[in-house]
Amino acid sequence: MNGGKLDDLDHRIVEALGRDGRSSNRQIAAELGVTEGTIRTRIKRLQAEGLIQFTVVTSFRMAGSPNLVMMGIQADPARVPELAKELSAIPAIGCVMVLLGRYSLMAMGLFTSLERVHELVSTSIKPLAGVREVEVSTAIHSLKYDARMARIVRVEPEAAPSEE
Repeated sequence: MNGGKLDDLDHRIVEALGRDGRSSNRQIAAELGVTEGTIRTRIKRLQAEGLIQFTVVTSFRMAGSPNLVMMGIQADPARVPELAKELSAIPAIGCVMVLLGRYSLMAMGLFTSLERVHELVSTSIKPLAGVREVEVSTAIHSLKYDARMARIVRVEPEAAPSEE
């Protein structure tokens, strides 16, 4: 069970917490047919191993109704790993992904001002070595946004998993 592997019970606990992170250990234990102590121990282990973390996901409306902005970045393939790290260090960017396909990288963030997006792209992203092109798309209406699948939150450096 150690070494980052989740067994069936771990998966069921994570699923229960994903449905309602406010569920008590007692509620989860009753749902899964195990003791409350088992749930408490499993959750502590999953947290200690960095396999789960608890995060508050703020409604866009509470954050001043910002728009989700996606920046597709075409880059020199040799520079992609370093660019991903450089983009991750920009506080306004909440998500960085390495991709295969049209873009090498996707950077996302929540912005209340399109002027701020333009400034970020022109002064902080385009000048990075290896960036060839940046295409900006802004979400104007979300039909479905499942925060369990696509959390856009800032991970503090000390909370990030270590690379081995």
